[in-house]
Order: sequence, then structure tokens, then C-alpha cells
Amino acid sequence: MARIDFGGVKENIVTRGEFSLKKAQQVLKNEVVAVIGYGVQGPAQSLNMRDNGIHVIVGQDPRFANDWARAVKDGFQPGRTLFNIEEACEKGTIIMMLVADGALKHVWPRVKSFMTKGKALYFSHGFGWVYRKLTGIDAPKNVDVIMVAPKGSGTSVRRNFLAGVGINSSFAIARDATRRARERTLAIGIAVGSGYLFPTTFENEVTSDLVGERGVLMGALAGIMEAQYDTLRKNGHSPSEAFNETVEELTQSLIRLVDENGMDWMYSNCSATAQRGALDWKPRFKKAVLPVFAQLYKAVKSQAEAKRIIKVCGASDYKKKLDAELRQMGNSEMWRAGAAVRTLRPHEKAKAGADKAAGVKGRGKN
Repeated sequence: MARIDFGGVKENIVTRGEFSLKKAQQVLKNEVVAVIGYGVQGPAQSLNMRDNGIHVIVGQDPRFANDWARAVKDGFQPGRTLFNIEEACEKGTIIMMLVADGALKHVWPRVKSFMTKGKALYFSHGFGWVYRKLTGIDAPKNVDVIMVAPKGSGTSVRRNFLAGVGINSSFAIARDATRRARERTLAIGIAVGSGYLFPTTFENEVTSDLVGERGVLMGALAGIMEAQYDTLRKNGHSPSEAFNETVEELTQSLIRLVDENGMDWMYSNCSATAQRGALDWKPRFKKAVLPVFAQLYKAVKSQAEAKRIIKVCGASDYKKKLDAELRQMGNSEMWRAGAAVRTLRPHEKAKAGADKAAGVKGRGKN
């Protein structure tokens, strides 16, 4: 494993250099990987593995007609590489549980009887295993229990794979019944398109993941955007101006600089006025939200969030209610303004030699 310094703390990381795609293909050459659920992560991971030469089949409940049709459209053939859940689990040697967390409790009874000696039960999130008293998952002791958790949505996993950049993933092994769990895990991790893999535990993964999604990655991000947009609108700014100063400049400019070379570099490449204001107000925002993050972390660790997910997301009418919530968000003034702004973005061909042109490298770090 490579020894990498993360901000002064050295961690062990598995890279493609030491665990190549060729090695992954060799490890998985006699495996049948059954992807259960063709919703969010299912399409990306199954398509990436298929493109990487892995024997992949999909198990999908045909009653979810849209997901079944999507699998067919993506080239999985009913009766050959696309089956109902039970058939796929019977044929598979590595069973990838990629159904929604709220559905695990309902799907597991259809999977359990096919988890025979030597198979592997795979997750891309620690939820199902860590909260198994809530989900009912009780895998027999003679099967491996493993996890590779890509740090991105299924769409990003697929797009990054096709772009040749991969996406980083965490991995963990809860049970090594076959003495092959580690090589199986790393092989799957490389096959689904991970750029590199870092070790974790199931519990650490689900805790950090639930906090992150509710916090900076989605919940806090959406909430603070709405708060700033509403403040600007209440004080007489137009929808286009409020959206541009809240969302567009972040997504089309600043966050790209952060991604490229860090937060301090982004600051270095903004005006002195922007730098000073951001540095002065950052501590105030941190102080304001720290208590909320403390409440959030406590809610995750106490399993209150897990119980809510299973109760709410497992309800028969959840999809209908979710669609209504997302429509309300999409139909809000802010995001309707955003739709209009996106239509105005130019889509011209990149200028010749743009990556080497003067002015694109930015300032050096201070």
C-alpha cells in the first residue's frame, strides 16, 4: 500500500499502480457479479465493470418498470444478463446489494437463501450492515461481507470512469470467510472505476457519509444557498443577480478552482475585496453552524437518522412524496432562475491551445 501524507497524518492507500485492472480481472475471472438494484449506484458500477471485462449480471424487480427498462436500454438482456432478484442471486458469486437503504429490509428476505458458502455479500455503503438489527440483514458466517464505497453519486462514478479520471472510494471488510475477501474487495473497487481506495470500517463509513450528505455535500449546501438567495431577493435584487451571486459563480468558477488546487489557491485568485471579506466572515459562519453539526453527528451516532430513513424511505408511498418534494424544490423561484441561467451559457468549441494559453495558470499560492 502507498503511504500518503494527508495534512500531516500518514495513511495507507491502495492505488491502481499496485492493484491494476489486469490483476482485478484475474481475481474476478471465475466470479459472477450480481448487481442487485438498478437505481443510482447500480447502473454505474455494473456498466463500469462490464466495460472492464468483468462478468456482470443485474438483478432487478420487474415491477419497477422504469429501472428494468433502463437496464434493458443499457444493454442488459432479460434471461441472459438481466434477471429478477432471486435468479440473479442464485447465479451470482458476489452479490452487490445496491438497492436503496430504505428498501434493504424488504429485499433481504429475497436474497438471504441464496447466500451460500463461499459467496460474498457486497455493499457500497455501511448502512445495511452497521444497522443490521434495523435492516434484518443476517448474512451466514460462511460468506464474505465486504464494501467499496465510491465517494460520489452513481452518475459521477460513471462519468468519471468514461473521462478516465476515476473516483476515490473507501473499502472495508467486515467478514473474511473465504480468506479471499481482501483481494475480492480491491478487485471490485478497481473494476467499478475507483481512482484509489482508502481503508475504513463499515461504521466509520456510514457515520461520515450520513453526516456529509446532510451537511456540506447536500443539506447544508442547499440550505445556505436558499438563505443567501432569499436575503438578496428580499432586499430588491433581481432573480438573475441573486442566482448568479449565490450559485452560478460557485459552480462555474470558484469550486473549480478549489478542486484544482485547494481553497487557499481559490482565495489567491480572487480580488482583495473578496479575500478580505471571506476571511473575516468565515469564522462567523463556522461558529454559527458548529452546533448544528454537533446535533447532526449525535443524531447519526444515536441511530435516529437510520431509524428515520428506514421508516420514511421504506413506506409504500415514499416515491410519490419524494417526487412532490423535489418538484417543489425545482419549481422554486431560485431553481427556475437557475434553469434560465443555464440556457444562456455559451457552448462554443474550446479555443485552440486553451490549456496552454496565457492567463490560465492563475496566481501561485501565497
